[in-house]
Amino acid sequence: MERGQILKIPNLISLFRIIVIIPYIILFLRDHYLLAGLVLVISGISDLLDGMVARKFNQVTELGKIIDPIADKLTLLAVLICLGMKFSEIIPLVVIFFLKEITMLIGGGFLINKRIAPIAAKWYGKIATVIFYISAVTIICLKAICKVSSPEINIILLSITAFFMIFALYKYSILFFTIVNDEKSKK
Repeated sequence: MERGQILKIPNLISLFRIIVIIPYIILFLRDHYLLAGLVLVISGISDLLDGMVARKFNQVTELGKIIDPIADKLTLLAVLICLGMKFSEIIPLVVIFFLKEITMLIGGGFLINKRIAPIAAKWYGKIATVIFYISAVTIICLKAICKVSSPEINIILLSITAFFMIFALYKYSILFFTIVNDEKSKK
């Protein structure tokens, strides 16, 4: 990998998203929900920006195709673990999310190991991510601003998020198996 790839603005934005996970965790676990929610909003906005900048300024790199989903997965994992620690009623949903993300990471690792370019983010994955951010920020803001901790609202929001994430996993799985079968047929 050439050094110039790392210094591309979209890749730096993705690295920023990984770095802000630490303050998010610290703020959330210290019950500074409003600030944690703000960090999450900034992370979500930067997630949208890195892809737009990469496409608009022709800065799509192989590193970016790897680091962007890693930043997504790490952010998602941090938020889910934090939410699970504070809202025990959502632990089953955290397990579902965790299994989905592990499956995606294993699939991506398999493709990289076979020297196949990882699958670029698709609309269904992006929608699932946006819905995840909306749900997480809503739960955090309800607790921080409105002082409301409603297991029912948390479960509804995260169930909707789980539906979209499982749908994205299903669609990515179809794409994964299509790519693997196409590679087998070329040999």
